[in-house]
Amino acid sequence: MTTTEAAAEQSVFPYKRKCPFSMPAEYGPAMEQSSIFKVKLITGLDVWAVTGYDNIRGLLTDPRISSSRKHEQFPFYFHAPPEFRTETSFIGYDAPEHTTTRRKAAVTFTNRRVQMLREKIEANLNDRLDALEAAGSPADLHEIVSLPVPMTMICELLGVPYEDHEFFARHGANLLGGHSNAEQRQAAMVEVGNYLEKLVDLKEREPGDDLISRAIVAYKESGEEYTRRDLVNLCRLLMNGGHETTANMISLSTMALLQNPDQLAQLKADPALIGPAIEELVRYITIGDLAIPRVALQDIEIDGVTIKKGEGILCLSLTANRDPNAFEHPGDLVLANGNRRHLGFGHGAHYCIGADLARLELQIVLTKLFERFPNLQLAVPAADIRTKEGSVVYGVWSLPVKW
Repeated sequence: MTTTEAAAEQSVFPYKRKCPFSMPAEYGPAMEQSSIFKVKLITGLDVWAVTGYDNIRGLLTDPRISSSRKHEQFPFYFHAPPEFRTETSFIGYDAPEHTTTRRKAAVTFTNRRVQMLREKIEANLNDRLDALEAAGSPADLHEIVSLPVPMTMICELLGVPYEDHEFFARHGANLLGGHSNAEQRQAAMVEVGNYLEKLVDLKEREPGDDLISRAIVAYKESGEEYTRRDLVNLCRLLMNGGHETTANMISLSTMALLQNPDQLAQLKADPALIGPAIEELVRYITIGDLAIPRVALQDIEIDGVTIKKGEGILCLSLTANRDPNAFEHPGDLVLANGNRRHLGFGHGAHYCIGADLARLELQIVLTKLFERFPNLQLAVPAADIRTKEGSVVYGVWSLPVKW
């Protein structure tokens, strides 16, 4: 065993990023030895960490891996309550169950439907920018803008009353957060589940133009049997994934642009750059570095290393998006280089269902934010901004800004 391997075994995964926009220090030395290496989780389980663009992209379309949380060695890198294994939705399913369940939600997130939301997103954002200005400089961009914008849209799409958004934000943070314990995660599962049970019951009696109502109709028309539990799990997944991811991308993207003033100046000078800019920011930040756990269904060999059937795998997507064999100067933020080759939204069957909505929200927010506040700055040193270490979705707890 090398010194690097011994040190890696003594460190508990997940590792902290050196700064919000760099890889954890432990990744580099381990990757120098091999593109695949063992890490020890806080649960005591040893699992395989897979790195590199080609390796991860290949795995994500490999039928020999599973997303099911029911496997004994599924790599939860936190203490997970039993419900995390059973109360999941399509993100934790394999085909064909994944395909049929995902289809119930996919119609809501088609690009055509998403583009129809532009005016609503813009109107909502204008209200939030008014609120930011009214709060006075300095203010917390994350609380006033980043969280409410995607939360409002996902509430509307699912048919959840917006006045309950704080309930979902609080419990979503506990469900996805590296700061919470198993008891807090379990309590969040129960409370959110109870809320959504009642909401599904309401939509069965009084359907509307929302995802829950359409999913109920789709189940009935298909002749498939379903329980409210199926819809509750689907809605909880979309509720959490639909706001926590985009909210943190808004805040981290703003922070990244403020720390790269030359790139921000280019974006302000050329609004048409916004499309590539979003792709580059998604690649550069990679908030889902810890969000691709899998289990081997058969023995799999990668770069001369064999992952045995039943062993857990973590696909470290930040290493894929910073792979110099796939991207030129991957450690730099270069907006003009942005393209869709990155793995920031995943790849294969589990590609992010809300990617087009996230893109649109980010484009609108980052364009209008800097138009409205051209002199926006961080109100505290970047090093003082507290990040969500160990969370399923990387992000910040707040983003103080001034103008």
